[in-house]
Amino acid sequence: MLANPVGWFEIYVDDLDRATRFYESVLATTLQNLDSPGGEIRMMAFPMDPDRKGASGAIVKVEGVSSGGNSVLVYFSCEDCAVEESRVESAGGKIHKSKFSIGPYGFITLAVDSEGNMFGLHSQR
Repeated sequence: MLANPVGWFEIYVDDLDRATRFYESVLATTLQNLDSPGGEIRMMAFPMDPDRKGASGAIVKVEGVSSGGNSVLVYFSCEDCAVEESRVESAGGKIHKSKFSIGPYGFITLAVDSEGNMFGLHSQR
C-alpha cells in the first residue's frame, strides 16, 4: 500500500444540523457544506488540507440510511483527547469510555455523538 489506509470517511446522521453543531462544538472547528450533484445527499465536511497527513471526511444525511448501529469507528486526532472529551456531553453526546491508555500508541476516548454513532478521540498524551 502506497498511502495511508483511510482516504475518506463518512458518518451517517439523522439530523444534519444537530450533528453539525455537535461536531463543531466538540472538535472546536467549522464544517463546510459539500454540494452534491442532484441534491439527494447532504454533506458537511470536516476541514481538509491536501498537503497535510491524514484523511478527511464528512457527516452525511441520505434518505434510507440511518445513523447508529453501523460498524464505522472514526478516530479524531487531538493534542490531548481529554480536552475534546470534556465537551462531548455539553454538545449532546455521551462518553462511552473515558480517556485511557493504549500503551505506546497513546490514549483514546470512546464517545457517542448526538446521532448515536460511536467515535474515538486519539492523542499521544
